[in-house]
Amino acid sequence: MARLCRILVVGAIALGAAGCGGDSGAGDGNGARIGVVIKGVDNPFFAAMKNGVQAAGRDRKADVRVAAATGLEDTAGQASKLEGLIAEDLDCYVVNPINQTNLVQAMSHVPDGTPIVNIDSPVGAGEARALGIEISTYIGTDNKAAGELAADRMAGLVRRGASVGVIGGISGDATSAARVGGFSARARGRFAPLDPVSADWDERKAMLAASALLHDEPGIEGFFAANDQMALGVAQAAVSAGRTGEVAVVGVDGIEPALKAVERGLMSATVSQYPYTIGQLGVEACLAAIRGESLPSRIDAPVQVVTRENVARAQENFPKPVARFDDPFAP
Repeated sequence: MARLCRILVVGAIALGAAGCGGDSGAGDGNGARIGVVIKGVDNPFFAAMKNGVQAAGRDRKADVRVAAATGLEDTAGQASKLEGLIAEDLDCYVVNPINQTNLVQAMSHVPDGTPIVNIDSPVGAGEARALGIEISTYIGTDNKAAGELAADRMAGLVRRGASVGVIGGISGDATSAARVGGFSARARGRFAPLDPVSADWDERKAMLAASALLHDEPGIEGFFAANDQMALGVAQAAVSAGRTGEVAVVGVDGIEPALKAVERGLMSATVSQYPYTIGQLGVEACLAAIRGESLPSRIDAPVQVVTRENVARAQENFPKPVARFDDPFAP
């Protein structure tokens, strides 16, 4: 009975959305009201995500209302902002939680049948299940795949069997572990990744770690850093050691300073993820759910390798992907 009620509610929302605005087409968001809560936009990654959310709202003619945390420590404030959007009784919600649990209590107040789309940072599955919360879909970067793409690129930059340094983020962090794990697994039989060194996502710490490795392992031929901020620190270490161009440096994220470093030859490549596109896909998934469409449990956002060969196009397209990708919600 509860499941039937949820289906009827979603169907009613879909009919209401279709009935607003007259000649709305299949890809039209006329009448749809979507609440979006993201992390702090002082971080360029989440600022780009907000821009993608707003662009999708404009393009699809949906009423998108965005609230952002003040920073990565603002767990309670972010939850309060979600509660405020829930009080507006909107048609769908997109959540980008600071951690796996900080929005769960607020999400439990979303009326049954109202879709919830989770983007970028996953909501804890067990915690959500315990409160009867249903997530329509999760949209985010496949971090293991990002690490694998980095290894594929590294294999073309260093000799077979070469030593390669690995700089991870915060010890125990799931994103860092997935990227490093994907990189190390894909390296087997191609080159030799050293034991990972944690640099806490910090540029200076990564520079110091890379400097130490360059001193202790003079035969090292490359570095993989689990994000671009750390890769930029590694690149600085290579410059200081007089080994620019000799040591391959591959990062993950595709931030603008990294694209400039690739252009200048200070970095060899970055595996770009696209928060702008993640934001767009979140809104598009909401619209599909409001129309009553069945959504997959997970949608992987694009990750694409940027090298010196395509960096000009990447800069021109920024913050959109450097190459076309299959948008599952394209009209």
